[in-house]
Amino acid sequence: IRSDIMFEEIKDTLIKQLELDPEIITPDAELVNDLGVNSIELADLIMYCEDKYDIEIDDDDIKNFITVGDVADYLAKNI
Repeated sequence: IRSDIMFEEIKDTLIKQLELDPEIITPDAELVNDLGVNSIELADLIMYCEDKYDIEIDDDDIKNFITVGDVADYLAKNI
C-alpha cells in the first residue's frame, strides 16, 4: 500500500476519532505538538490500526511515530 493512500486513511481516522479539523492534518503534522494527541488517544489510534490491518506494532516502533506521515509510512511498509 502506498504511503499517500495510507495517509488519507489515517487522516480519516483522526477526523472521526478525535474530531480534528481536516485542514490541520498533513503528513508533516506532529501528532502531539501540532494535533494535540495525548498518550491515550495515541494508544487508541495504534490499537485501531492493529485491529484494522491485523498487525502488531512494536512499542519501539511507536516511539518513532512523531508525525502523521511517520504512521502512514510505517503502515504502508508493514501491511
